[in-house]
Amino acid sequence: MSHEKRQAHRVLLNCPTVIHPLPPADTAQGAGPDRSYERVVPSPHLVGQTFSAMVRDISVNGAFIAGEPLPLLTRVSFSFSLEGYGEIDALGWSLWRREHDTEVPDASGSMVILPRGFGVLFEAIPLDARIAINKFVSGAR
Repeated sequence: MSHEKRQAHRVLLNCPTVIHPLPPADTAQGAGPDRSYERVVPSPHLVGQTFSAMVRDISVNGAFIAGEPLPLLTRVSFSFSLEGYGEIDALGWSLWRREHDTEVPDASGSMVILPRGFGVLFEAIPLDARIAINKFVSGAR
């Protein structure tokens, strides 16, 4: 029985990358209902820095980046190489993070290490790159 709850299949990948935190996207806030709730505002303190990391798995929707666990909602740019396609330039948002390496049992009961890092949701990648990722992930199943 599988406990996988993700909607998009993903495949393991070990590809070096450099993460570039970006300023938050400019979102206009007019008068009206925006005043009645608080928005999450990403921290701009990492903008201009770079972080070496590894793209550890990918899906058509995003990737897991092993390395410095960036604050939630940090907007990032990075690139990675995909077998059969080449270099992919991506923009995304950190949606979750793992502060420390964590040891957990796999399906067979063996212990595996999940590295520290963050999950990124792709904001923008070229359409042909997304199609190539889909083919790559589908072929790995």
